[in-house]
Amino acid sequence: MSKEITFLPEELIISKTDLKGKITYSNRAFMRICNFPESALLNQPHNMIRHQDMPRGVFYGMWKALQSGNEFFGFIKNSTSDGNYYWVFANVTPDQIGEQKIGYYSVRRVAPPKSLATITELYAKMREIEASSNKTNAPEKSWQWLNDHCQETAGMSYDAFILNHYQSFRQ
Repeated sequence: MSKEITFLPEELIISKTDLKGKITYSNRAFMRICNFPESALLNQPHNMIRHQDMPRGVFYGMWKALQSGNEFFGFIKNSTSDGNYYWVFANVTPDQIGEQKIGYYSVRRVAPPKSLATITELYAKMREIEASSNKTNAPEKSWQWLNDHCQETAGMSYDAFILNHYQSFRQ
């Protein structure tokens, strides 16, 4: 049975990727928490740590935001090298030199435990939508459902909802 790995609220997990999502930098906190040595992370797709519980729609939304030049905020469940998991609140931004985008920069913080009940329910519904949809458009459909849900239940965009949710439960 897998167990949740935790880290201190003041710790930041930081990584950089190239434009295709391959890891070009990882800080020591990232290596320690995901339990991979730097040599196993560098030049590997960042999604190597993606947990199976994560709906693909969240990453659809992330890539859509990033390719539009915007930043992305979200709760992400990641896997460790030994089959455990950890939750983060991620902020992913385009990494640029001047006007040229060279990759992406991700800073992850502790996901407030009280926020995860709502998030896991939303993600379960997204996975249901993905399981009952055509594989090609499943991520887009679940992402659209999440955006609609935020608007209908909270009267705000996904970005406003997720930032508000994080800040409401932050320690």
